[in-house]
Amino acid sequence: MEDDGVQKAQAAVVLGGDSNGVRILKAAQLAQAGYVPDVLVDGPKSLMGHESDVTIVYAEQHGYPAALFHALPLPDNVNSTKAEAQYAGKYLRRQHIHKILLVTSNFHTHRAAYLFRKMNPGLDVIAVPAQDPDFNPRSWWTYRDGQKTFLMEWLKTIAAYLDI
Repeated sequence: MEDDGVQKAQAAVVLGGDSNGVRILKAAQLAQAGYVPDVLVDGPKSLMGHESDVTIVYAEQHGYPAALFHALPLPDNVNSTKAEAQYAGKYLRRQHIHKILLVTSNFHTHRAAYLFRKMNPGLDVIAVPAQDPDFNPRSWWTYRDGQKTFLMEWLKTIAAYLDI
């Protein structure tokens, strides 16, 4: 887990793939606390539309104003964290955004931050973990879902470093 500490940035970027809503709520809290003016929410297409749109509705249902959020629906060919970092990075450059809070699940922060930095030289990436209820970094080895999450993330991290 990587936690760079919360600091002011130009935007928060919420990565797709969160079935519990912890990422969007963490980013919304940071925006309301004044750390960022905007929350960029990405996500792939799903049965109910793009995950980014559904996630924003979820945050609104929890009392956060729609004006905080901007959806970045991912095209079908963006199906990995690496591709997500490339796609979001292009958008951020077009918007002249140079410093972000990267909000993702606690088990995913290290690899996601590594890939965002690698794919987007010059982008200041501050990793901010959202506490995922399905993964406890202090006891992941004691339950099956924690073990599976750790193993998959570890393998994906090695693949990212080997660029495969």
